Amino acid sequence: MRIRCGYNIEIACQEELPLITLLDVSPSRRGDLLTPDEMTVTSLRDPALKIPTRRHPDAFGNICRRITAPPGGIALRAESIVHDAGEFDPVDPAAGEVPPSRLPDETLVYLLGSRYCETDLLAGRAWGLFGQIPPGWQRVQAIVDFVHNHLSFGYHFARSTRTAAEAFEERVGVCRDFAHLAITLCRCMNVPARYCNGYLGDIGVPPNPAPMDFNAWFEAFIGGRWYTFDARHNQRRIGRIAIARGRDATDVAMLSSFGPHTLQRFEVITEEVEETKSWTPAQMARAHSQISATAAL
Repeated sequence: MRIRCGYNIEIACQEELPLITLLDVSPSRRGDLLTPDEMTVTSLRDPALKIPTRRHPDAFGNICRRITAPPGGIALRAESIVHDAGEFDPVDPAAGEVPPSRLPDETLVYLLGSRYCETDLLAGRAWGLFGQIPPGWQRVQAIVDFVHNHLSFGYHFARSTRTAAEAFEERVGVCRDFAHLAITLCRCMNVPARYCNGYLGDIGVPPNPAPMDFNAWFEAFIGGRWYTFDARHNQRRIGRIAIARGRDATDVAMLSSFGPHTLQRFEVITEEVEETKSWTPAQMARAHSQISATAAL
């Protein structure tokens, strides 16, 4: 299938405002782009004025952009078409836990506590809740089930400072809180877990009447690879398009600003393009070749 995704964001400011964005489709999915995922930045005071951006990779391989918004503010826009296999998140109940001594070096950082994931505060709770469950897929799924049932979801519960331990006690949150708590409990059980955000449209599920937004989920390293888990929805989904991965929301903030500003518009697009079947393999190959220069950072 083809999925149309993008955003329309407007930020108002009185003076120059340095920004770092994490809004580009992840390098892991750039090979699936059928049209370029290219951010356009214009001045709010003079829409004809294009503001330059400079890309760089962060420590986790995500694509960052540095922008300096002029007085008055900027509009950030992008829209692209992504090819997706149209399959549900993979499931492997036989995936076993990898002992810490045999974990790949690059996964070890995802065992440690981080800004929003206080493993030291929740280790005792985690072992009390999940210590008797067989390690591997079954234990991770038990953690997902617990978080899904333990927290109540609501946009009015959003708080940018809420940590996993606070979510555990308050029993409320938004998708990032569900992800943080599940990640923390996995790490407490010696399972590497990392935070992911990106696009997730209502594909294969009943439409959600709430405005479209970016989503947060997590990945756990079991069976020798990363698997996707979603504590908020707790069901396998179709069409996830990752933007960034990191230890927690600190590493993948979509907008980091260095000065006062007002977010005056925030729109996200994620939807299946219905005319998918009209694309032939040859057309898809040509589309891939046309964006080959943008497929890698």
